[in-house]
Amino acid sequence: MRIDWTIILVYLVLASTGIMSIFATTLRNEGGLQGFLSLRTDYSRQTLFLLISLVIGSVIVLSDSKFFTTTAYLAYAFGILLLLLVFPFHTEVKGTRSILRFGGFQLQPAELCKVFVNLALAKYLARSDTDFRRLRDQLIAAAFILLPALLCILQSETGVALVYLSFFLVMYRQGMPSLVLILAASLAAIGIATLLVDPDLLALILTGMAATVLWLLRKDWRRNRSLLYLVLGVWALSVAFQRFAVPFVFDRVLKPYQVQRIYSTLGRDVPIDPDRMTADDIRRIEDRKKATSYNVKQSKIAIGSGGWTGKGLLKGTQTRYDFVPEQRTDFIFCTIGEGFGFLGSAILLILYLVLLWRIVNLAERQRSVFSTCYAYGVASVIFFHVMINIGMTVGLVPVIGIPLPFMSYGGTALLTFSILLAILIRLDADRNVVLK
Repeated sequence: MRIDWTIILVYLVLASTGIMSIFATTLRNEGGLQGFLSLRTDYSRQTLFLLISLVIGSVIVLSDSKFFTTTAYLAYAFGILLLLLVFPFHTEVKGTRSILRFGGFQLQPAELCKVFVNLALAKYLARSDTDFRRLRDQLIAAAFILLPALLCILQSETGVALVYLSFFLVMYRQGMPSLVLILAASLAAIGIATLLVDPDLLALILTGMAATVLWLLRKDWRRNRSLLYLVLGVWALSVAFQRFAVPFVFDRVLKPYQVQRIYSTLGRDVPIDPDRMTADDIRRIEDRKKATSYNVKQSKIAIGSGGWTGKGLLKGTQTRYDFVPEQRTDFIFCTIGEGFGFLGSAILLILYLVLLWRIVNLAERQRSVFSTCYAYGVASVIFFHVMINIGMTVGLVPVIGIPLPFMSYGGTALLTFSILLAILIRLDADRNVVLK
């Protein structure tokens, strides 16, 4: 069997580094090395999660690769069922309602469902009759992604829901028109501008841009009226988006703490409207603003204090003494930054780059469209997680609470990433077999 040992080696190094980082951040609180065998410590439980992941990964690698294509849609249905079971049977943890508890075992379906979505999307894209020139096929492929993302939002897992959007990169790789991505990026830019610029001024700017385009293309749209209608349609959509859609999402969809995170990243305070907000809403916004600002500030201090070579393992004051909140999960990168400095952080990023490069390399050498799409899905998810998580710790993106792959504490997250890689390794071992 042809197994890609480079991916396995990088995986083991990252997972081991994660256990070491969790050990460094929780050693003081958990009474040293005592309790390791009794699984009372976070680092001992993470070690158990890794062992379980290795066993499940080994079973996957030794299985038949055709099993994943045959059961892709069934696995997707199972994942949606798990997400639906969360609503009546969830356990609320830190404000999220996305955990299923089975005795002493906890499962987060929102994380695990990434595997099922990747399989189902790859299965659909590999169909011979799928053609992205047809709107119908674009909408069906998008539905595979947006349905679980919507269920995650309803479970207060906005960060995980955003990760599902990374699968659109796979669709783009398989021929989705670039106009769709351009439109999505433009709407995102307008959304950000809506938070930074006065609404009336922004509407005036958009109108001026549309008028300028029409003037520059005056000869073209006089001959082809469809071009005129296109420009006017884009202008109307943009103005409606910034005047109605963005305010609706921020007022009715997002929770106060999510709004505060976005505004904090943009360096702005949340506008307080006593007419539409209760006293509890205002109080929560103020509390969240202080908490978010504190978290990011302490994270920057921890990373910056590491200097070039770091303070050394178990010698970081910011991370060992709980100055950085959630330092074993969302802010695990701070432990590397403080303990091993710029050099250690750079090596960690290089490891992720090597992993992503290797996955893309595997994707390009597959004969099967299914295997290629699946591999790009794995790369997209890992890239999105790394980019957002490290961006959170240095204050470049909102704190949306997604783990750093293979390193952050959490059994479901580690198991999910392990399964993603194990299936990829199994598919690559049969890369000369055309799977459908």
